[in-house]
Amino acid sequence: MRILDIREKSVKLEVKIRNAAFSFDDMTTSIVALITDQIRDGAPVIGYAFNSTGRYACGAQMRNRLIPRILRQPPDSLLNAAHSNFDPAALLKACLFGEKPGGDMERSVAIGTIEVALWDAMAKIAGLPLHRLIARHYGDGTTPARMFCYVGGGWYAPDETADSLKDEMRGYLDQGYTLVKAKVGGLPIDDDIRRIETILSVLDGGHQLAVDANCGLTPARALAYAERLAPYNLRWFEEPVHPIDFEATAAFVSAYGHPVATGENLFSTEDFQNLLRYSGFRPGLDLINIDVPQSYGIGTCARTISMLEDHGWQAASLIPHGGNQMSLACALGFGMGMCESYPDVFGVFSGYADSARVEAGYLPAPELPGIGFEGQNQLYRLFSELGV
Repeated sequence: MRILDIREKSVKLEVKIRNAAFSFDDMTTSIVALITDQIRDGAPVIGYAFNSTGRYACGAQMRNRLIPRILRQPPDSLLNAAHSNFDPAALLKACLFGEKPGGDMERSVAIGTIEVALWDAMAKIAGLPLHRLIARHYGDGTTPARMFCYVGGGWYAPDETADSLKDEMRGYLDQGYTLVKAKVGGLPIDDDIRRIETILSVLDGGHQLAVDANCGLTPARALAYAERLAPYNLRWFEEPVHPIDFEATAAFVSAYGHPVATGENLFSTEDFQNLLRYSGFRPGLDLINIDVPQSYGIGTCARTISMLEDHGWQAASLIPHGGNQMSLACALGFGMGMCESYPDVFGVFSGYADSARVEAGYLPAPELPGIGFEGQNQLYRLFSELGV
């Protein structure tokens, strides 16, 4: 059993949206195919992944350092003890050879994307959906039949009106979602408040709305938002300030009082440990976002969850960033609290299997072996451009 090749390609997202911090006009992502010598159903087993939206393509690190390191390993060194499948920890060790500690983001996105592709291949070899393989590795093997899913919308658009914003939110409710998230911080605060009130006018209350500032607020402006938004009793306020300004995060948490979420822009277990140490986050109330392919992958996610549990947290307080099948598999496999969705926002990189439908806020657990990209026809055709 061996890895024969790893191929990558940079793809432009072709979207025109913005949040409080940046525009996606030039955003790219890396797609990866990890080719093994295993045959299933008459075809080679290939693992796929992409670095979920919000970080640019990372092909240079893959081509120049990581892929050569992996391919020069003795094949048996990348297998588990029983030689029945691959060992993600061994792949991570090979990738980190010669890497200086710290500066994780420069490599964690590239490594995590390849590592998730390996898990896709592993699950296909085992004949299991990825979420079940994760549960076998890190739990008792059981996974829920469905996962709660909220929808991320309310992006800033130049032609937005109150009516178009209402129509957008009604559309999500019609699709089966019961919780929506909208952007804040990209307009003057009075305008953002008007947007929030417009959205709330088509919802049953603040418990159906979360907001996200995408780390775009200064510490002083964040405190102003904390004061103005606290009366709305929203589901949570996400990423008010810079992700590693833990002092400013702690000040916001204290001033706001209601649930706060952050973490999708952290890249290692140690980053999340510092978040718990210094941000004032409260177990059982606040939420931790984690972008698995962007923070070294599934094995490191398991290590981070173990660290969180040592600090009194439960996996149910985690939300994986990225509305895609990779995140859904991790949410189900690790027993996280929910996942997210971005219908039609990021093109082929949005959403779940073509047949998946949200019912009363829940997505059914997928049954295809692996991550299930084969059930997303347009995305799967894109992976085929890697020549496999």
